[in-house]
Amino acid sequence: MEPQGTPERPVESGFTASGRADASSVTTGAGTSSAYAAPVPPQSSHQQASAPAQPATASSQQAAVQPKKHTGRIIALSIVALLALTVFLMGSCVNTLIGAAREGAEHAQPNSVAVITMSGTIGYNGTSCSPEGLKELLDEAQADPNIKAVVLRVNSGGGTATAGEEMASYVRDFKASKPIVVSSAAINCSAAYEISSQADRIFVAKSTEIGSIGTVMQSIDYSGLMKLLGVNIDNIASAESKDSSYGSRPLTDEERAYYQDLVDQINAVFTDNVAQGRHLSAEEVSQLATGLPFTGVTAVNNGLADEIGTLEDALDAAASLAGLDSYSKTTLELPTSPLSSLFGSLSGSSQANRGLSASDLEQLVKELNTYDGNVE
Repeated sequence: MEPQGTPERPVESGFTASGRADASSVTTGAGTSSAYAAPVPPQSSHQQASAPAQPATASSQQAAVQPKKHTGRIIALSIVALLALTVFLMGSCVNTLIGAAREGAEHAQPNSVAVITMSGTIGYNGTSCSPEGLKELLDEAQADPNIKAVVLRVNSGGGTATAGEEMASYVRDFKASKPIVVSSAAINCSAAYEISSQADRIFVAKSTEIGSIGTVMQSIDYSGLMKLLGVNIDNIASAESKDSSYGSRPLTDEERAYYQDLVDQINAVFTDNVAQGRHLSAEEVSQLATGLPFTGVTAVNNGLADEIGTLEDALDAAASLAGLDSYSKTTLELPTSPLSSLFGSLSGSSQANRGLSASDLEQLVKELNTYDGNVE
């Protein structure tokens, strides 16, 4: 369940909440086919019977107790060594990655304005588009005395309602101590806009899509299709409405009314945040909460944004709010692992120019020493 993103963007359905059994993990009871089938006995009947065991010789016993060599680890270490050598020979080893967990605040010059990029779907994904990721970066900016203000560069169509609510509160709390300005890229809608609305100022391009204030919950009824396919679904539930979101039957009128009220309550949190952050009345926000986006030009006129401008304009505004006549720009990013940085260098990604140091190789070896041979 989430604030509505712009049209034609996938929406994370509110019907994927926890507390719901997966269709493949049901249930027990007489006459039902349980996903928790009886365990298959070890050494199934497909194995051919073995011949009578022969007495073990001393040499065979000695061989049996010799430890297995970790050939997989040796191969992995060899590959890493070759890749590291390639990186050095290519001359791409410039800076140390692991000498510091951060590249932003530790290298921030006095009187800096930090840029935090929030690009992607708002949710609990561990990135700067998540509550935990954004809070970590804002806490870093807050703790560094060299950073005087923050610009949040936003390019997102929205996401999960609760994540947007949490992140909006983090921006609001940060604003109490240091200025924070939003620079909108191509899109700044729904949950992303709820977050942005708490900043001191919002900059947009003329063609930026912004707003899309609203909340949506989606329920799909597959019962007609299942009937055509000859599939019959029996839901064994603890309450009449527990299966209301499974799609195996239509919603009842009572259930539809219940979910509509649920959406209205969640949307009220959204609109209240916008009203508070943008200093608008509840009536003004209600008129703008059509679920549709506005262009940057229209948003400036209706009060959802402050000014047409670029990222550089947003940086200047943040510095001005911090009382700076001149400033340095720094970037705050969440850290990456040394292994991903190595492969990023070889693939020519944005991390490639950061290089690989001796401390990086030491960290890689430590990671591989704990490698269990499984690829996630």
